Amino acid sequence: MLAFALTLLAAAAAAVGPVMALGSTCSSPLGPGTAAPGDAFWMETIKHQGIAAFNPTPSSYQVFRNVKDFGAKGDGVTDDTAAINAAISAGARCGGGSCDSSTTTPAVVYFPKGTYKVTQPLIAYYYTQFIGDARNVPTLLADASFVGMAVIDADPYIPNGGGAQWYVNQNNFFRSVRNFVIDLRQMPASASATGIHWQVSQATSLMNIVFEMSTAAGNAHQGIWMENGSGGFLGDLVFNGGKFGMWVGNQQFTVRNVTMNNVDTAIFSIWNWGWTFQSVTINNCQVGFDLMTGGTTQDTQTVGAIAVIDATVSNTPIFVRSSAPSNGKLAGSLVLNNIRLTNVPTAVGVVGGATVLAGGTTTIDTWAQGNVFAGTGANAPARFAQAGAPSPDKPASLLDSAGRIFGKTHPQYEAFAVSQFVSVRDQGAKGDGTTDDTAALQAIFNQFSGCKIIFVDAGTYLVTSTLTIPAGTQLVGEAWSVIMGGGAAFADQNNPVPVVRVGNPGDEGVAEISDIVFATRGPAAGAIVVEWNVHSNTQGGAGMWDTHIRLGGAAGTNLLIDNCPAGSNNAACSAAFMALHLTPQSNAYLEGTWVWLADHDLDSGGSRQTTLFSGRGILSESQGPVWMIGTASEHHTLYQYRLANAANHYMGLIQTETPYYQPVPAAPAPFSVNSNFNDPTFPSGQTSAFAVSISNSQAITIFGASSSQALIHSFVLCLEADLDGTGAGLYSFFQNYGQACLTTNSCQSQLFDIDAASGVNVYSLSTVGVTWSLSVGGQGVVPASAGPNGLADTATVWTK
Repeated sequence: MLAFALTLLAAAAAAVGPVMALGSTCSSPLGPGTAAPGDAFWMETIKHQGIAAFNPTPSSYQVFRNVKDFGAKGDGVTDDTAAINAAISAGARCGGGSCDSSTTTPAVVYFPKGTYKVTQPLIAYYYTQFIGDARNVPTLLADASFVGMAVIDADPYIPNGGGAQWYVNQNNFFRSVRNFVIDLRQMPASASATGIHWQVSQATSLMNIVFEMSTAAGNAHQGIWMENGSGGFLGDLVFNGGKFGMWVGNQQFTVRNVTMNNVDTAIFSIWNWGWTFQSVTINNCQVGFDLMTGGTTQDTQTVGAIAVIDATVSNTPIFVRSSAPSNGKLAGSLVLNNIRLTNVPTAVGVVGGATVLAGGTTTIDTWAQGNVFAGTGANAPARFAQAGAPSPDKPASLLDSAGRIFGKTHPQYEAFAVSQFVSVRDQGAKGDGTTDDTAALQAIFNQFSGCKIIFVDAGTYLVTSTLTIPAGTQLVGEAWSVIMGGGAAFADQNNPVPVVRVGNPGDEGVAEISDIVFATRGPAAGAIVVEWNVHSNTQGGAGMWDTHIRLGGAAGTNLLIDNCPAGSNNAACSAAFMALHLTPQSNAYLEGTWVWLADHDLDSGGSRQTTLFSGRGILSESQGPVWMIGTASEHHTLYQYRLANAANHYMGLIQTETPYYQPVPAAPAPFSVNSNFNDPTFPSGQTSAFAVSISNSQAITIFGASSSQALIHSFVLCLEADLDGTGAGLYSFFQNYGQACLTTNSCQSQLFDIDAASGVNVYSLSTVGVTWSLSVGGQGVVPASAGPNGLADTATVWTK
């Protein structure tokens, strides 16, 4: 456990070297961290003056809460439950079952080093970050007398509520837990002890957590329990002991870098549309992946699709086990790539003992169970396979020194002293949502980028012209600090202008952005929300972590239910020209990034639907390397992901939804096709947005995608919720807010199009509500009807 935490600290410290931002006026580059061994984590001692700009009482509302200020002792003896829950809930926050969502009550709940004994769940309210001291990771110790669902509960069930919960699971956004040891070992081995109940959806993350559980035979402990939802990202987790490391059911999730030691079943999955696991280590377990399979209809939904890339498994009898044999059916689509087994007798098996793929001490290059497609011919027949499959094209630039897809932990700057940070509010920025902070922020970046880590205190920072973040910048927010573009400069779709420009064209260097939300104040039909120009010669040196683009649906945006209700088609409800543009010379590492045009209002109660317009989601023209790990792009008018003249991309579970209003108006309205930005052409009859459109691009590997227009799962019927999907999960749930099209897969004809000139491999593709899961040059190739797999339709592998 300690070695794991120290490894993460060392990796994070090494990731930041001497950097000087172009155009910076300071004379002393940042250099390495200077925190002394006994120093507290910088987050604990920096001045906390962040505000919730649109809270009813912003002057008194407290964003940052140190649990010790509320009476927690952290001595391992005192029951700290009440004090911690008081720190979480103070300030009329969104919870208790009476508030479904809110962006106006954000909180960072901070735990200094220590051991915090708890006897009941710690309730994670909406829009909350739980952050432990990253230098001296605190322990949450479940007492032997603990009663409740989990040590941390992100969506409590209401007592005597007939199954009702505080939040709608598909709309349970903006949550993060990081830097903890969760210790269940004082609880009886027979108790159903759980570390985290994580029923969440997009913009959520668990990071740098160690779960300590019983190693007694037949114990009932589990690290993570997740029965529903629509996520999300998990990364850098260790599970020691327990019956289950992760017991999970959720539409889609991305998991990176998890280690399972001495767990009975490392990962048990009861249902999904698609999950992607990247970099998994399993040691001395009984079963690696235990999958409930066999359901092929919405009413019998079980595990739809699992994709595992880069796994190391040792001394474990069974790597993957299904509950039912496939018998030539798609249920339980499975893709394995670069799996290294040591003393693992069964690689893939079935409950009852049947072996599908023998193991041993060996390496599995690529193996697939499910429908496999090849070629570009129209209406290609599916070939059901349980066999080796074509391997993805993985350029060396995308790989680490061990030949695995590169991954980089969320920067936390543990080695840096508080004196190496600068606060934007200390330097004159207001963050009150109304003051124009453009000049103040630009002056701060010009002076301090590359010389200080720039701390964006909680708040909403309005900018009215392009803000340039120079190459060389490390930028960290607090409770998802918001940089919001608004005003006449961003209003004309015929003259699009960046709100935030990360580096200028041709810039080289580091750019690290974490815990920020980029947004617009409408109308903003000409806003390119983030233009990404920076190129780093260090892997992962230019990237964003737990950083999101959120367009409308939140207080202060002028894009809410009052002026943009569903079906209103109001031109003033345009939120952006484009959300994110990776320009040709750039490269980028994006982890846990949600690019969302709001389909409903987060701040008006009831999750009521809105009609907003954003022209384009993510455009990449980068030559790479580009990593998109746990990203999603939803509801943009022309497309969600567009790769044009791009190369060397790894995309690990991309999730999309088509705008709910389409085809009224039909795409590309209210925008027009703009060849200056490599917009796709819309074939005859294509009236809805593309989920993914790829042209003239090479070495593109999509390892898990979920796409749709709208989505309903058999466990939940909620027409006014954000409902999502898989590895690539591409969803189309509505036609002009109606859902009759779901029963006939006719919400739109096609949504994933690749031109014949591109080199693309697609694995674990799940779609909802479409006729063609994949097209080439506008011609349907993979019919959705070939892959019924519960609510979604799945193509396990497609190669040219």
